[in-house]
Amino acid sequence: MEKSRLMKGAVARRVDATRGRLFALSRDIWERPEVSGRETAAHDALLRLFAEEDEAWTVEGHFGLDTAFRATWGPCGGGEGDGAAVLNVGFLCEYDALPGIGHACGHNLIAEAGAAAALGLKGALQEQADIPVRVKITVLGTPSEEDGGGKIDLIKAGAFDELDLAFMAHPAQQDAAFLPCTAIADVTVKYFGKASHAAAYPSEGVNALDAAVLAYNNVSVLRQQLKADWKLHGIIKSGGTKPNIIPAYTELEFYLRTPLVKELSVLKAKTEACFRAAAMATGCEVEISYPNPPYSNILPNATLIKLFEENGKELGVEFPEEPDGFCGSTDFGNVSFVVPGIHPFFYIGSDAKNHTEEYTAAAGSEKAQLYTLRTAKALAMTAVDVVCRPNLLTQVREDFARAKDKQDE
Repeated sequence: MEKSRLMKGAVARRVDATRGRLFALSRDIWERPEVSGRETAAHDALLRLFAEEDEAWTVEGHFGLDTAFRATWGPCGGGEGDGAAVLNVGFLCEYDALPGIGHACGHNLIAEAGAAAALGLKGALQEQADIPVRVKITVLGTPSEEDGGGKIDLIKAGAFDELDLAFMAHPAQQDAAFLPCTAIADVTVKYFGKASHAAAYPSEGVNALDAAVLAYNNVSVLRQQLKADWKLHGIIKSGGTKPNIIPAYTELEFYLRTPLVKELSVLKAKTEACFRAAAMATGCEVEISYPNPPYSNILPNATLIKLFEENGKELGVEFPEEPDGFCGSTDFGNVSFVVPGIHPFFYIGSDAKNHTEEYTAAAGSEKAQLYTLRTAKALAMTAVDVVCRPNLLTQVREDFARAKDKQDE
């Protein structure tokens, strides 16, 4: 316990000593918002941070994806070179922005927190000569969370194969060691009709807009019969070009959300029936596609959640007894099915809601720094607990297996 206490103190000192560079990193990403798959400046800024911080970091840009990266340090401790197993601790950074309103979900702070936690853990490991296990730190830059699922692509590329733990934290309206995130699938629906003059020759046309409107209404009616925690929401992306031309083409996009990923197939079948019924009623052809892989719900890990909450409280975090539910989705859910991990949420000093202009302003403010770096310390300190008490890793892995088994029930 004494070693753990000393290492946690080192975590805090290292993060505090680097706070200026970390805030500069966050502001740099915030001031140049880049949407999913185009996060070139953010990618480069994070690479510079690790390359300039210490030459002992091995930095790999464009890792698996154009705007993904990997930075690794170690292993150290546990009798280097003795062939002992390595505990590979992963910290994840997100940094994509939203179209039009920038970092309204605070992903610049996710990048900062992940980098800060990695530097904090490294500082703690460097100060302790007698570490019971060999430890390696891996930082993964995971782009395209808002659109596309970069973590899913990186899973397929093997980026998570060697990790024993995966940590990240997301800005929100409250501090919470765990909040349920829903599974999600996005569906694109295209209707193909036949154009005609709407006044002179209406009987010659096949109205794709009618199909789109019927589909939207069908889904709206379907909501009445869905489970309370299933969600459906969508838009008409294309509805025609001119009032006197019967639309020959329309397009809709919907998000389908369920608490468990295994329930998505049921909701997909129900909504597809709505889309096909609209095509049948109007005489249009319909094309239904799922452009991105589904995001899974997050598997909770009881041991890591408990440790994070304990460390957060030591740092002054006040966790609500019953945190408000969060109905968002994240590709970290997919990560949680392949490696034990934690995805806590943290308050940033503002009552603004995510995905608003007000939250964009809050995410770039200096006020958010206290909360972001406090969360980064708690993440690194949670890793310290596992490093100093190897039996905890067994518990974490048992929790992981139980949570996966429960999903299949």
